[in-house]
Amino acid sequence: MKITGKRLRPLFTLVCVVLGGWAGNILAIRYFAFIRNYLHGEGTDLLWFIPQNPTQLTAADMTWLRIASVFVGALVGFIFERLAFHQIGETRSKWQAMNAREKIFYFLGVPLGLFLTVLIRNIISTPDWVTVAMAIVLCYLSVVALESLKEQASFYFPTNLAPAASESDLYRPKLLDTNVIIDGRIADVCRAGFVEGPILVPKFIVEELQQIADSSDSLKRARGRRGLDILTQMQKEMDLQVPDSNNGDSIDEEVDARLVRFAKQSNSAIITNDYNLNKVAGLQGVEVMNVNELANALKPVVLPGEEMQVAVIKEGKEKEQGIGYLDDGTMIVVEGARKRLDETLMVVVTSVLQTVQGKMIFAKIKDTEPEEDTIDESIRSYSSGRSRRKTR
Repeated sequence: MKITGKRLRPLFTLVCVVLGGWAGNILAIRYFAFIRNYLHGEGTDLLWFIPQNPTQLTAADMTWLRIASVFVGALVGFIFERLAFHQIGETRSKWQAMNAREKIFYFLGVPLGLFLTVLIRNIISTPDWVTVAMAIVLCYLSVVALESLKEQASFYFPTNLAPAASESDLYRPKLLDTNVIIDGRIADVCRAGFVEGPILVPKFIVEELQQIADSSDSLKRARGRRGLDILTQMQKEMDLQVPDSNNGDSIDEEVDARLVRFAKQSNSAIITNDYNLNKVAGLQGVEVMNVNELANALKPVVLPGEEMQVAVIKEGKEKEQGIGYLDDGTMIVVEGARKRLDETLMVVVTSVLQTVQGKMIFAKIKDTEPEEDTIDESIRSYSSGRSRRKTR
């Protein structure tokens, strides 16, 4: 079973809360001992948090002090967990987006910074806290310096150290756009495990959904609320992150342009069902995963001669035709079903036609034999997109 950040978060929260309460308990004990051992029962005005008569402190006072300190420490631990987990998620996304060369520079920069810290520590005697601060600063500067030399160091670190495209793309972060969120099918696709890697919904996408949900148009308002409900459900069930991206964004810039720029900056792939966004992102070198293409690829293959049940719901273009639909939306033209509307019939597939609008299936009612020219006329009618006029 794959362990994700969403499953680890309750454990991480529990650890932070327990550690915070434990630290609060220790501080309460140290505070009580400081009063007992170092003030010798004398009142003091040096510190505002020291009681005026410490000798009057009882065991009950100590108990209440420890309870209050544990509660405050646990609360601080909970707040720390909220901030730390969000930062860890962003750091993990950036780390996964790095190539092998950049990761090598990070691993080399940290030892280099520690080595420089040891040299300076041997030359100049500094307090421990100064040494720790100096080590952090030098490690950061070493990583930045090595990263700035990555172009000049291409001879020593060739590009073939990077993973193969198929391996790196497998765990590339995936960006969701507004349309695919409102569509809702992406939640089932992610739930089934077909989308690997971090799932990102930039903050400006959430803001656009909120604007749609607040629209005065009832249809738009319903679509926006549906999108927000789907995001909430996905965040509960899987590792979904909402990063903030304001780098170089303009208020008047379209959301699609901001999404493409964010995808290029984070080396992410866009999941959408928008045809225009698909083309624009592809022209700018951004990988796009279209949900509609996935749905078309998963449509069942129907062959002539197969039998199926179809509910006839309306009349067709030509005489004696009835129209029905499969569960995936594929239209079925049934010969001789014009007078049998609102009935569920057993039909036999006669032919399958692929058009620019999608796939169409032509069928006849089982145990009937329509004329061959009638079938050909129906196919020509639907493939041309208009009805054929009859001459009298």
